[in-house]
Amino acid sequence: MGNFSHAPRCAYQPATDTREQLPASPELVGFSLSWELDYVNILSLLEFLEIPIRAANRTESHPIVFGGGPVLTANPEPFADFFDVILLGDGENLLGDFIEAYKQVRNAERLIQLQHLAQVPGVYVPSLYEVEYYSPDGAIKSIAPALPEIPAQVQKQTYRGNILSASTVVTEKAAWSNIYMVEVVRSCPEMCRFCLASYLTLPFRTASVEASLIPAIERGLQVTDRLGLLGASVTQHPEFETLLDYLSQPKYDGVRLSLASVRTNTVTEKLAQILAKRDTRSLTIAVESGSERLRQIINKKLNNDEIIAAAVNAKAGGLSGIKLYGMVGLPGEEPADIEQTVAMVRDIKKAAPGLRLTLGCSTFVPKAHTPFQWFGVSGDAEKRLKFLEKQLRRDGADFRPESYNWSVIQALISRGDRRLSHLLELVRHYGESLGSYRRAFKELRGKLPEMDFYVHDNWSLEQVLPWSHLQGPLPVATLQKHLAAATALFPQ
Repeated sequence: MGNFSHAPRCAYQPATDTREQLPASPELVGFSLSWELDYVNILSLLEFLEIPIRAANRTESHPIVFGGGPVLTANPEPFADFFDVILLGDGENLLGDFIEAYKQVRNAERLIQLQHLAQVPGVYVPSLYEVEYYSPDGAIKSIAPALPEIPAQVQKQTYRGNILSASTVVTEKAAWSNIYMVEVVRSCPEMCRFCLASYLTLPFRTASVEASLIPAIERGLQVTDRLGLLGASVTQHPEFETLLDYLSQPKYDGVRLSLASVRTNTVTEKLAQILAKRDTRSLTIAVESGSERLRQIINKKLNNDEIIAAAVNAKAGGLSGIKLYGMVGLPGEEPADIEQTVAMVRDIKKAAPGLRLTLGCSTFVPKAHTPFQWFGVSGDAEKRLKFLEKQLRRDGADFRPESYNWSVIQALISRGDRRLSHLLELVRHYGESLGSYRRAFKELRGKLPEMDFYVHDNWSLEQVLPWSHLQGPLPVATLQKHLAAATALFPQ
């Protein structure tokens, strides 16, 4: 087990645990950030712990504050001034490497500790990088290490094992009450050009059925009868049928099974029957659009016949509903594409009468490390959401649009640079509305670009991006090649 008397005192928690008691005088305090607006809880926790919010104001007496998780791995820059250290990538190996490196310098001065930690692959120390702007409210001119021994780029770390994660806590107080979650796959092989879940987490990896999934499921079902299978494309696990057969055993007849989004062409009648027997009432599939042309642009390998077949199979297998995920404002989109989404929904309702049909729809938000990171949010997106709502509700479909205002806030944070930290500090006291962000921009005018620069502007391929010094799974040249393949299909 090791000698714990020599282990650093470390507190690590999700950003939502706002009043968790921590060990006395921790040396390290860590947060996992999975939701952009959780930063508000992090700042409140730091204040509660009497730790300065900004890393620059911390002294030798303060713990090193580190963070990880998908939000920080994608683009940590809006939050960079709040953290001493940010871990980029999968935590399986990275967290241990970080702790081991810290042990080597735990008695050294803070600056020496940070310089040493910055040598660990995937460990990003924002204070050791200098960002230069063309003007206080202009674009980024350069991002460079402050010292010669600091790496010019930090590479996101990828765990390549076949033992994936599962819940360590099951509670009725969780967002998904009393569900035991098991990660079946990581990343997605489809590589839709807007998709952070695919591009940021490449390559596609699958959990071993024998070594990972079955042992995890057996552990979880000892404490709950609710099981969730997680992944961007769960049914594309090469042994998914084997896993379903395992879960079909009579001893699991009382288990309630939930699946994350599934690949449309894997929805068979057999799959629907097994899920219906396990108290699943509906399936979720991401279709993005009813337009075949637009799906080509975004690299969504799917046609309308497959979507209709999935709905027919779901109903035949005993499921009562199907939920589609759609999107408006995608690059290259035209009004005719929105009309084709309406037509697709009508075709599904006609082919599978009585099946409850829900269309959840969001606005395209550009994400770092994807081929569409250079595009801004479409100014027509809100109007197109309202058009869909009017048309589909008239047809009796359950249309559930995501807030356009939230998409604007999400885009601001997903494309933000370090100058946003001052804005985020102001907004946390104003509230989470879009109006609060506009108010903060007005107060900081001249100190950072206007909101449109971050949210709506299309950026040039030559522009230095806020995350240009942080290397994702694919090099920029490859992302630009994928982008060129998409724009070649744009209407002329």
